[in-house]
Amino acid sequence: MQHNRESQFIKIIILENAIEAQLIASILDQRDIPHRVRSYHDTAYDGLFQVQKGWGKLYAPQPFKQEILQVIEEVRSNQVFSDDDS
Repeated sequence: MQHNRESQFIKIIILENAIEAQLIASILDQRDIPHRVRSYHDTAYDGLFQVQKGWGKLYAPQPFKQEILQVIEEVRSNQVFSDDDS
């Protein structure tokens, strides 16, 4: 599927970890929102840049930025990574 008018990808947000990246990518896939995830992991530096900069970046076309930020806010505010179900 091609999105010609949205072909220019911009940085949307820094992702905190691999689980967050996978969850958000899955939600964006379900909503048919074009995106790319780029990890900062570099085997030569054994993940050093992930400690300094965050896990990685999420890129997407500008027209989808607000919708993606809403998804990220929902994911982060629901604390889906917490083991506590209270």
